[in-house]
Amino acid sequence: MKAIVAVVQGQDAIRLGNALRKNNIRFTTIDSTGGFLRERNATFMMGVAEEELQNVIDVLKASCHTRSEYVSSYPSAFDPTEFYMPRPIEVQVGGASVWVLDVERFELLSDDGQPIADDIAMSE
Repeated sequence: MKAIVAVVQGQDAIRLGNALRKNNIRFTTIDSTGGFLRERNATFMMGVAEEELQNVIDVLKASCHTRSEYVSSYPSAFDPTEFYMPRPIEVQVGGASVWVLDVERFELLSDDGQPIADDIAMSE
């Protein structure tokens, strides 16, 4: 079994969630903020059988796109007396940062000790 953690730009989060649902891939989403742009991101966490890994990667590639944005530059902290004229800088944003991790153990727990889902199994 593999654990997948994917951080995607907020603009791609809804598209990715819909594509994962369409492909019957279970996931959990956590809102996050990151990068030097301090933009909204979404962190997707998934657990899949190893044979499903490439399908998930393909869905991520199809759903998460890079794009150009312009951001304002900031004045130099090293020379505050320097004349500063803000200029927009073009940066690439989007895509996905994806980590794939081996899962040593996986359990779904319930109060009564019964399995929460019968269709999830770890393959060795």
